[in-house]
Amino acid sequence: MNSQQQAAAAQQLAAQETANTSGDHAGHDHGDAKGKEKAEEKKVEEEDDDDEEVDDEGLEQKDIELVMTQASVSRKKAVKALKDNGNDIVNSIMALSV
Repeated sequence: MNSQQQAAAAQQLAAQETANTSGDHAGHDHGDAKGKEKAEEKKVEEEDDDDEEVDDEGLEQKDIELVMTQASVSRKKAVKALKDNGNDIVNSIMALSV
């Protein structure tokens, strides 16, 4: 599937989801304190990631940068995902996007 087809599929899915929701924000609570705690934990975790050196031996720099960009993660997380997924870029991005 090329990038144009992916973009069209994503737009179609988004349109279907919008049509299926009644606008009442069903399924989540804006006043949920647990959600705020998780966001704060994630922020602290991301701050910790940026200062460390990462062993990227055996990985291509362009692959690391691609995973970082597409999944919007730190270098450390991108390297870990690539190693965990046998240098498979697509599976690494998918693992980080869930």
